Amino acid sequence: MLKIRYSSAFKKDLKPFQHDKSAISVINTVLKLLATGKPLPREYKEHSLKGDYIGYLECHGKPDLLLIYKRTEQEVFLYRVGSHAKLFKL
Repeated sequence: MLKIRYSSAFKKDLKPFQHDKSAISVINTVLKLLATGKPLPREYKEHSLKGDYIGYLECHGKPDLLLIYKRTEQEVFLYRVGSHAKLFKL
């Protein structure tokens, strides 16, 4: 199992989801999968990012619920969580 670390931005991003049980359930499922160190199932559309987020990965917990993170051999660093509009300033 990989260690999970959270950025302060991720913790701040997570607050609006506190009362959304569906979103929290999806986020927890993704975190458990990431902790295994194995690639995510295709349904999560995991892919590398460019631009400001170069070196990070993104996955889709729901169509507009994204997680941005880095994965190493020892840990997963959760950087941001939110919608496309919030994370990419669309």
